[in-house]
Amino acid sequence: MASADADFETVWAIADTIPGWLKPGQARLLFDHARALAPGSRVLEIGSHQGRSTVVLAKALEPLGGSVIAVDPFVEGKLFGGTPTRTKFETHLAQAQVADLVDLRADYSTKLRPTWSEGFDMLYIDGKHDYWTLSDDLKWAEHLPAGGPIVIHDCFSSIGVTLGILVHVLFSSEIRYERRSDSQALFFRSKPSARDRLRILGEMPWWIRNVFVKVLLRFRLRPVARLFGHDSPYDPY
Repeated sequence: MASADADFETVWAIADTIPGWLKPGQARLLFDHARALAPGSRVLEIGSHQGRSTVVLAKALEPLGGSVIAVDPFVEGKLFGGTPTRTKFETHLAQAQVADLVDLRADYSTKLRPTWSEGFDMLYIDGKHDYWTLSDDLKWAEHLPAGGPIVIHDCFSSIGVTLGILVHVLFSSEIRYERRSDSQALFFRSKPSARDRLRILGEMPWWIRNVFVKVLLRFRLRPVARLFGHDSPYDPY
């Protein structure tokens, strides 16, 4: 464990210089489950942005001889940044010395999935956080081996992502919910028990609180949001 802690701290010192929303606990969740994969494993990442999470995953897989398949269309415009964001992504990978471990597929996950035939061993979903896209992205889990980890960002925070979980995972016979680090949720491709399903429902009060905080922030009521434990100008994540 001490070695894993030291390895993660080294990796996080690099990844934390890259702009993004990934928190230390969320990064550790990604790191630990990628590092626990078999030698030569691949992780499919949906949504890479500037590479904060990509670097964590690639560094975790490096000793295993593994690699990351990064799926991101780098949409043009103010919100996502388009080509300049892709340039930053590639620069950050080069600076972290993991460019040769990352296979970029610059396209929409929803366009790639219907004809996808490659295998991978872990799935990380941090794409467009709406119900329809998340619903489609969950279908990528069909390519995972039994027991393969699935990590989903903005879960039990985003309305769209959480509705997708309630509709497609709560009653699923193939995806089991384990735990979360803030809004970074861990699932596995395995048969869930009744307790696993109840664990999802147990997150509903936290989700409702997060939605309420978002409403307060939209109305510029940050002092009220602080009363609910949220001292940040950003949405809960």
